Amino acid sequence: MRYQRIFTIVLDSLGIGAMPDSRDYGDIDVDTFGHIAQSREDFKIPNLQKLGIANLHPLHGVEPVSNPLACYMRLQEKSCSKDTMTGHWEMMGLQITKPFKTFTEHGFPKELIDELEKRTGRKIIGNKSASGTEILEELGEEEINEGHLIVYTSADSVLQICGNEETMGVETLYHYCEIARELTMKDEWKVGRVIARPYIGRKKGEFKRTANRHDYALKPFGKTALDVLKEEGLDVISVGKIFNIFDGEGLTESNPSQSSVHGMEQTIEIAHRDFKGLCFTNLVDFDSLWGHRRNVKGYGDEIERFDILLGKLLEVLREDDLLILTADHGNDPTYIGTDHTREEVPFLAYSPSMKEGKNLGISDTFAVIGATIVDNFGLSMPKNCIGTSLLEKL
Repeated sequence: MRYQRIFTIVLDSLGIGAMPDSRDYGDIDVDTFGHIAQSREDFKIPNLQKLGIANLHPLHGVEPVSNPLACYMRLQEKSCSKDTMTGHWEMMGLQITKPFKTFTEHGFPKELIDELEKRTGRKIIGNKSASGTEILEELGEEEINEGHLIVYTSADSVLQICGNEETMGVETLYHYCEIARELTMKDEWKVGRVIARPYIGRKKGEFKRTANRHDYALKPFGKTALDVLKEEGLDVISVGKIFNIFDGEGLTESNPSQSSVHGMEQTIEIAHRDFKGLCFTNLVDFDSLWGHRRNVKGYGDEIERFDILLGKLLEVLREDDLLILTADHGNDPTYIGTDHTREEVPFLAYSPSMKEGKNLGISDTFAVIGATIVDNFGLSMPKNCIGTSLLEKL
């Protein structure tokens, strides 16, 4: 065992350029990180820079460094999708060969909506792909005043239900989501996640989503690297929506986050603790607040906020710690539409014990991450998993 603790942080949607097959997904010349950098006059990311991000991927205004601290690599997705669950599951060894269903273009089928109305006793409104904040402004008052139920989707494989905490109640909303999860286990309606979206406020301009979000996810179809670690008695600590993505499988501790900044603060706090195993963090705001809403400035500002906190994390890493930075897909805020973009993602691996960083080239799967983590603890990936360890190259 080379490292006692491994911190894997997913900068949700921070892709670094189009995959070779990106055109098959409708994504042409996409580059989330690169296009954000082009929009900045003065991009302040000194910690990512010294790790070697500009050595890995050219960034306007960010010079490569002569001696990068991290080992770096481009990762390509082997699975046939570009959604959150697929990306994370592949990191931990599962290849998805059949994409999760999405209902972005036309909403959910009438048969599903009819059954959901029957089971909840409420009329369904919305039923389209929408921004969560925008659909509240459009339909929040109707839901409160008429007792209707807002159902919507997004570019991901999700069914989302809004509920006012004061008029509906969180537990009632959760109950409706449990019904929706049961219904969407059918193959023709199967979505990756059903998400409860509680909010407060009584009129337009006042609506605000709360931290009581709850995800009802599909369980991974087989064992992952996380299960291997947990079964060995190691700590497997999740930060952010990791717990939801894996439906708790293979995890020993969950730390929900209120924001990406909060998620990094939680990770830094965990770094001050003694544990042996993995801390697995997802920073969702890059994707949900800025990528899907095509807010280039907001995305760039979020990266700069992350970089400041990355510096604080680097200060507390121990000699026998390993930090891995990566992403799960792209979401180019300069591109058309609001969907994720099919992109390669970064892999930056750093430990204070490393003598020097280096270019590791390109991997054809995200699963090198899980394989490397498992290998570090002298373990093997489950037979159903893909991925080859990079440990000896670090």
